[in-house]
Amino acid sequence: MKTTPGLALFAIALTLAYLGLAVYGEGSFAAFFSHPPLTVVAVATIAMTVVSLFADGNLSPGEREDRANRWVLPAFALIGLLAGYLPALTDRHDVLTLDGEHIRWVGVVLFIAGGALRIWPVFVLGYRFSGLVAIQPGHTLVTSGVYRFVRNPSYLGLLVNSLGWALAFRSVVGVLLTAITLLPLIARMRSEEALLRAQFGDEYDAYYARTWRLIPGVY
Repeated sequence: MKTTPGLALFAIALTLAYLGLAVYGEGSFAAFFSHPPLTVVAVATIAMTVVSLFADGNLSPGEREDRANRWVLPAFALIGLLAGYLPALTDRHDVLTLDGEHIRWVGVVLFIAGGALRIWPVFVLGYRFSGLVAIQPGHTLVTSGVYRFVRNPSYLGLLVNSLGWALAFRSVVGVLLTAITLLPLIARMRSEEALLRAQFGDEYDAYYARTWRLIPGVY
């Protein structure tokens, strides 16, 4: 395990709390786990948390940080709390839901695929991956592999993962919350771009010019 004990405990507690909100929204453990797709989502959530504990991601401000961007952290936390609870609640009451049980399985596929894409770059970046917008000691610019065409693959994974979660509960509200996530996410990407440009200059400008923020050919 590479994550510090404190950060590991925080990640585990956060995961259990998130799943607890969903179970509460569905009404009970029995109601939640009566849906096979939701059972798969719960297992996948725990599995992805365990895998992430072996990465070198951190919350270090490093040697240089854009502290002005820290406002996105409580914004993400609030959206996360709502996303944990409201999709399950609307699913239980069948309010603002999408028709068809198949949509749940579409959500499962997106949830797992997005989660994998979210975690993969953490292993690629290692110690350079921080929950803060920061430059770490010995920081180098990664421009190959998963970063060859997209500058923010982990954020793309976050969005796909969030959309998958919403669809697993057939929740229109969850889809809207995923869309709202774009607001602080774009602010964070812009802040990261400014910091990386200040750190790496022409090297980053060249990389920026040949890549996309999230989706090749689109954005």
